Order: sequence, then C-alpha cells, then structure tokens
Amino acid sequence: MLMRIAASLASGLAWLGRYGTQGFALSIFLGLALPQFSAAARPLLPVTIFCFTTIVFMRADLRIIAGLLRSPGRLILTCLWMVAAPVVLIGGAFLLVGRDAIDPGLLLGLAILAAAPPIMSSPAVAILYGFEPSLIIAGVIITTVASPIVAPMLVEVLAGAAVPLDRWVLTLRLLLFVGGGMAAASFLRWALGMARIKAMKANLDGFGVLMYFVFAIAAMDGVTNAAFDNPFRVGGFLACAFAVSIVGLVLSYGALRFLRRSERFMVGYGAGQRNMGMIVAALGAGVPPSTFLFFALAQFPIYLMPWILSSFAARIRRDEAAADGA
Repeated sequence: MLMRIAASLASGLAWLGRYGTQGFALSIFLGLALPQFSAAARPLLPVTIFCFTTIVFMRADLRIIAGLLRSPGRLILTCLWMVAAPVVLIGGAFLLVGRDAIDPGLLLGLAILAAAPPIMSSPAVAILYGFEPSLIIAGVIITTVASPIVAPMLVEVLAGAAVPLDRWVLTLRLLLFVGGGMAAASFLRWALGMARIKAMKANLDGFGVLMYFVFAIAAMDGVTNAAFDNPFRVGGFLACAFAVSIVGLVLSYGALRFLRRSERFMVGYGAGQRNMGMIVAALGAGVPPSTFLFFALAQFPIYLMPWILSSFAARIRRDEAAADGA
C-alpha cells in the first residue's frame, strides 16, 4: 500500500516536472486565488526557501564546478556581474530619483532585491529550457554561499536606516539558512548517490514546482486586499519589479559577449530575478508591510518570465544546436 502511494506521488511529481514553466506561471495565480490560505501559509516561507536551497546544492555536479574553477575567468566575471549588476542598476536609480522621494517600503524592498543572490530556480529554468546549466549552477551556488556575508552589507548600504534588523543578526540567520541547506544536501547526496539523484530529475523538477506553489500562496498574503485598496501603488510596485527583471536580462545579454548566448541569457535571468525570499524569511516579522507587499509583487516576474521567455529561449537553443552541428 505504501509503495503504491509512493509510486503515485513520484508519478505526480514527474508529471509536474514535465510542465515546469506552465506550472510556475499557474502557481502565482493560484496563490492569488487562495487568499484565505495565505496568512496561514506565510510561516512556511522559510521552509520553502530551505527546500529550494537544499535541492540546488543536492543537484550540483561538483566535478563540473571544479572544472570551471580550473579556468575561473568566466565564472569569476559571471559571479561579479550577478552580484554587482542589480546593485548598480538599483543604486543608480536611487541616486537619480533620490531616496527621500521613494516610498520607504519600496526603498527597502528594492534594496533587498538588489542585495539578494540570484533566484534558486535559475538552474532549474536553464534545465527546463534545455540549456547546459553548469555556469548558472556554479554562479548561483557561489553567490548564494557568499550571500550571508555580502547581502546584509549591500542592504545596509542601499537602504540605510530603513533596514529593520541588525546586520550581524541578519548575517547569522542567512548563514543558518545556507549552511543548513548545504548540510541537508550533503546528507542526501551521500544517502542517495548522484546517479539516483540524476535519475530523479523529473521528480525533483516537480517537487520544485510544488514548493513554488506553496511559496506563492504564502507570498500572496495581503496582495488581493492591497490591490483593491490602493491599485496605483500595487501597479507601481509591480512595474518596478518587472523593470528590474527585464533591464537586468537585456543589459546582461548585450554586455556579456564572452559567454555563449544561452549562458548570457541565463546570467541575465539571474541578474534580474533575485532570491528576495531568503532575506525576507531571515528578517521574519521585522519586514514592514509595504516591503512584504513589494516582495510579493516581485514574485510575478519570477513566476511568469520562464513562460514568457520560453519561445525566445527555444530559438536560442535551436540556433546554438545548429551552430554546434555546423
């Protein structure tokens, strides 16, 4: 009986994994459609972040990363770009507009967006698109490992007095998130072996979609009410989130000419899509309501862009395959 249930669950996860980009897009709207569950699910945000971290570290092929480190130029530049590009972009906007002219909640939200590491789903999106994921996996892992030290400093520099938690407390909480995920991933790699983990690709993809669904419900806490109460504010926050995502992708794709097109695309994806949830979860109850609203709205490009960009990604994949076969 238990074996049949386990087989059914594995089959269901594999099915979800085969429709990953559509699943991401659907999850955000299901989250909006279930506001009655959002407040109850909000405490699960740290759990989902921990699961994302564990899955990424568990699936990482350390031999490929070691190979990239033997000729580290591309990897170092990629990591520096993914850390610096959103900081320069958003910091430049702060200087241009003036921090005093920006809603304090939006100011802190944008600072968190800039300081956070690339979204954990970036490697999964690369795999769903059929791209070779080594560079983006290595970049996400290295910048995520560095984030407990780097992110709190960047948030403090960008947001100043708007940061609601001591930088060292935030650093410690991020270390617990990242270190705990790495420890759990190491245990699972030892227990299952890499061959079995690779064979579970569709199941793990499906589990990622399921976690994103839970994350979406938790993140949408208060969004529906805010949209009715102040639609212009919600629209402005949403426009800022999409602008960072799109500009980060376009700038990266145009600037990083030393990378393959698919690599430029994914590095740009990571530069524009940031793992705000890790910092928001570490801040906990200290997150101001308007900052949490921006965090929630910043999930829309994260959930929708894999689907929106799928045709462009498919064209890149076809062009590279034709060039490699020539």
